[in-house]
Amino acid sequence: VQLQASGGGLVQAGGSLRLSCVVSGSIFNPDLMGWYRQGPGKQRELVAMMSSGGTVNYAYSVKGRFTISRYNANSTAFLQMNSLKPEDTAAYYCKGIRGGVVYWGQGTLVTVSS
Repeated sequence: VQLQASGGGLVQAGGSLRLSCVVSGSIFNPDLMGWYRQGPGKQRELVAMMSSGGTVNYAYSVKGRFTISRYNANSTAFLQMNSLKPEDTAAYYCKGIRGGVVYWGQGTLVTVSS
């Protein structure tokens, strides 16, 4: 089971990035799939999670700016991040949950300059 995240990079404040997460292996079509992030000196926190049925949960700090989507057919999730702020700087981790088992991908670094 692997979760492969990509799409991070350096962007100026107000810019946009799109993160992708592809799942391979036996965790086909996770019950829940989405993103967490961990900023410098901070704890890992929820960004957005989406169920296989389409229910979405966003962190308050990203509502209206970030949009999560997923394609269940190939277990892929995307995070469209608009109006980025310096405080969005973090390592973003893809997370999948299936049958109560939690899977993490490696982080992809997002750096937002002011």
